[in-house]
Amino acid sequence: MNKVMLIGNVGQDPEVRYVDQGVAVARIRLATTERGYTLQNGTQVPDHTDWHNVILWRRLAEIVEKYVHKGDKLYIEGRIRYTTYDDKQGQRRYATEIWADNMEMLSPKSDNGLSSTNPE
Repeated sequence: MNKVMLIGNVGQDPEVRYVDQGVAVARIRLATTERGYTLQNGTQVPDHTDWHNVILWRRLAEIVEKYVHKGDKLYIEGRIRYTTYDDKQGQRRYATEIWADNMEMLSPKSDNGLSSTNPE
């Protein structure tokens, strides 16, 4: 089973483009943070933040384009995809992406008017 669940904050406004026959594709960077803690011996373990590349398709992408902005808190459910590509210098690059199947907006409704979304 390939299933990922993330809760985090959007790092910058979404990048949205339209591909074959007007299909929307959105890309967001989502930051998830594990809170720091103190060990029994007094050692401080700091917060740790990971950045995730999240890809959303079709209706989810359209919703992201309209309602999601930098700083918004999201719940993302999807699967991990590993991709490779060649950069402008011809170097092979590897990327890990989360392809979202579901999204819930966790930020207060005051700015965006929506609290949760599901493409179906």
